[in-house]
Amino acid sequence: MRPDGRRPDELRPTILERGFAPYAEGSCLIKMGETHMLVTATVEDRTPPWLKGTGSGWVTAEYAMLPRSGRQRNQRDGNRGPNGRSMEIQRLIGRALRCVVDLEALGERQIILDCDAVQADGGTRCASITGAYVALHDALTWMKNQRMIKHWPLKDQIAAISVGVVGKEPVLDLCYDEDSKANTDMNVVMTGAGKFVEVQGTAEGDPFSAETLARMLKLAQGGIAELFQMQRDVLDS
Repeated sequence: MRPDGRRPDELRPTILERGFAPYAEGSCLIKMGETHMLVTATVEDRTPPWLKGTGSGWVTAEYAMLPRSGRQRNQRDGNRGPNGRSMEIQRLIGRALRCVVDLEALGERQIILDCDAVQADGGTRCASITGAYVALHDALTWMKNQRMIKHWPLKDQIAAISVGVVGKEPVLDLCYDEDSKANTDMNVVMTGAGKFVEVQGTAEGDPFSAETLARMLKLAQGGIAELFQMQRDVLDS
């Protein structure tokens, strides 16, 4: 039995609140169980220096956990210097979103996706990617309405979910209590076309077999398909 009574293949209750931050060009508050991530998209009329003069745009991300988003207070990243975990996660988010964007269609502009954990109970990086797609979509719609872009830059959807082995059972969308004792923890990022962008998996205890890996990927594919439908529903509303 899982801590919250879910089936092994069941997502936590998930809500996507579009346009949560009224001053941002795009935003989404995503709630996956007790994990709540606020993602805002900011459009800047410039690119990183290495892209200047290339005609190409850029999509990047920043990630942080608010001091009391978890069970204990953590220091703000700005007060403790570079945070290796935050840097690794924001690079993952940026890579994932760039996979589904035609960067040349942006022109020499940059979109920054700020992903902040308001409340963290496992799966914050995956929730960030799923919510960032909605925020990015709305930022691009804003750019289109401002006649900043001529061609629609989004090539596909993107979403992510965690899977793992708790006890001997592969399960979907781990909460913190499950993640902290999982034998295997994996994050899976996929496009709407069913292609994998990233698979991050580690055995914390017993190594996992190819059969177990296949079961975890099947769980992830099912969960991500549900998240894709939620994204479509909120963007169509």
